[in-house]
Amino acid sequence: MSEHQNSEVITKEKIDEAIKALKEQKPKERESVSDRDAVRKMRRYIEKLTSSKYGYTYDEVAEMLKGLGINLAGSRIKYLIGELKKSSRRRQKAESSDDNSMPSNSATENQQAVIGSSEAEETPVKSTRGKRK
Repeated sequence: MSEHQNSEVITKEKIDEAIKALKEQKPKERESVSDRDAVRKMRRYIEKLTSSKYGYTYDEVAEMLKGLGINLAGSRIKYLIGELKKSSRRRQKAESSDDNSMPSNSATENQQAVIGSSEAEETPVKSTRGKRK
């Protein structure tokens, strides 16, 4: 059972043309975005308004947005801002741990100096490994 009974023969040239046409396509502009994306884009301004300097509550920000046709509850905005902060903190931690995992030359030199000085002092040390008190 063939689905394309009345179709033309598909040649390699047609496929190449189709691939070229598909590659050239730009992403479609979306008409609507998720509430998470909306808050992500407005985050800086929402945080500014809810700061102690401006003193607005999340419910007041929600009312302002409602007047513009964006229906989000103040509690939802507050939750999403918190989630965005968490994810950016995780990202920063991951980046900083990547930086810390790369040894620097000065730290390596200091470690070698400590090892050298500890080898000079040959004091016997009793091992307590495997012994229980």
